[in-house]
Amino acid sequence: MSGRAAYEAYEGAGDLLRALAAPIRVAIVTELAAGERCVHELVDKLGAPQPLVSQHLRVLRGAGVVHGSRRGREIAYALVDEHIAHIVADAISHAGESPTPPR
Repeated sequence: MSGRAAYEAYEGAGDLLRALAAPIRVAIVTELAAGERCVHELVDKLGAPQPLVSQHLRVLRGAGVVHGSRRGREIAYALVDEHIAHIVADAISHAGESPTPPR
């Protein structure tokens, strides 16, 4: 990949990483990796206020990370694809590693 196509791919990756930059969004993605959830389920699991969870879901939806589908009176959110779950899981794993001293 080179030229314009490479730049667009880098730009898209940057947009994705910016959408995942908030810790609560990482937690939401981690929860959704296990399956679709409604807002109230995420609120209960994360212990965050409903307006805050809804605001972050809106950001993730706008970035194309999650999508919602109506389930009766509620909207169930799910990840658009599994790549996102792997990116977040790898980031969490990496953050938990001990830093390697420079040589």
